[in-house]
Amino acid sequence: MSAGPFFLTGHAEADQLLEHDRLALLIGMVLDQQVPIEWAFAAPATLRRRLGEGAWTVGAIAAMHEDDLVAAFVDKPALHRFPAAMARRISALCRAIEDRYDGDIEAIWRDVDAATALRRLRALPGFGAEKSRIFLAVLAKKYGVAPPGWVEACTPFGDDQPRTAADIRSPETLAAVRAWKKAQRAAGRSKAD
Repeated sequence: MSAGPFFLTGHAEADQLLEHDRLALLIGMVLDQQVPIEWAFAAPATLRRRLGEGAWTVGAIAAMHEDDLVAAFVDKPALHRFPAAMARRISALCRAIEDRYDGDIEAIWRDVDAATALRRLRALPGFGAEKSRIFLAVLAKKYGVAPPGWVEACTPFGDDQPRTAADIRSPETLAAVRAWKKAQRAAGRSKAD
């Protein structure tokens, strides 16, 4: 399913879940802020274990009482630096996907051009302009899901510069992304510069 070797967290169970499960991928992407990338993307595997197989669907999470999801996020070890806020955001994300796409995550980008996919992603809770462009690059670079116009739509994240989760394929590329981000911060620049 992926466009090459899959590595993002360094934990086999978490990486395998991300490779094959779009719900895990979306949740990891939302959590990828103010925490190390491995922590954000490993959290869906932990959340899935805490919720149980039957509750690991968009519809089940959307229907879950928000306090129950918050409890799963804050349980030790917490799934994020801000576990309650992120749990509420994931709840809102799943409700939006359930309401707009009948729980079918891939309907967000299936059979549409990149501009439409990007617009749909931006409309989801937890996805701003930059995160949506990065996610589109993740889909194209890691999964081979490349809607027409994706490189232009997700500029600059469609290039070969190792700067985001889309570019991580090994411990070495993770280190390259970290080094690049550190250099950008030192120069007062963002990931998009």
